[in-house]
Amino acid sequence: MALILIAFYVVRTGLNYLLVTKNIWPEVVEPQEALLFNHFIAEVLGEVYVIAFVTTIKLLVDWTIEKRRNEALAKLQMSTELKYLRTQIQPHFFFNTLNNLYALSLKKSDSAPRLVLKLSDMMQYILYEVVSSKANLLQEINHINNFVDIERMRFKDRIEFDMDITGEIDNVEVPPLLFLSFVENCFKHGLSGNDKMNVNMSYKVTDNGYLEFNVANNFNPNNLVKKNHGIGIANAKRRLQLLFSNNFVLETTIQGNIYNLFLKIPV
Repeated sequence: MALILIAFYVVRTGLNYLLVTKNIWPEVVEPQEALLFNHFIAEVLGEVYVIAFVTTIKLLVDWTIEKRRNEALAKLQMSTELKYLRTQIQPHFFFNTLNNLYALSLKKSDSAPRLVLKLSDMMQYILYEVVSSKANLLQEINHINNFVDIERMRFKDRIEFDMDITGEIDNVEVPPLLFLSFVENCFKHGLSGNDKMNVNMSYKVTDNGYLEFNVANNFNPNNLVKKNHGIGIANAKRRLQLLFSNNFVLETTIQGNIYNLFLKIPV
């Protein structure tokens, strides 16, 4: 670096002396000769300032480009993971529903054809209507109602289901298929033997722009031991973290034989 600065000084000062003016240092009061130490220092410091200024700009531009590239990669990675999680939950749901259909077929139940129609409606929604990262809440509720109807066909009068909706939900959009995992979990761990299944579900849109989802069901702790844990709940938790970072609340509590899940997300 020092050799480059010396060479630059010699070439610049020499050309200026030969081609422009003998006064190679017009900033001072009296004419100065070339190749003096003071003149060399003054010229070198000036060039160092210019090089430092240009280098700073170059580093700033490179840092900005790299920052945008990393943000784009992170966004792409999150989008890819979310798509993967969605494709993961769809086969999971269809697998469980086909098991329900198989059980009805073994019993030669008259409900089997109705279940096929319900399943067809749900497949149409998942495959053709859920095409973006957001879905209309009313459509999601209708989708969940279809799922509950399928469970009712299988278990008949053993299921009691109540839903309450509070607030203006017409234009509310939510992540698609998010609530289905929690509803599936109710039936997975709530039914046992010939006991009845009670599910109470509520949706509430608050004035400060949040959606509160609550579902409570009778709970059989033995089912946690007997049945393998599915991917649904873990999938939903991961999606919530990716979509809302820390701006959500997910709480589960068990009081006696009642399992309660509370979810709060921005809408």
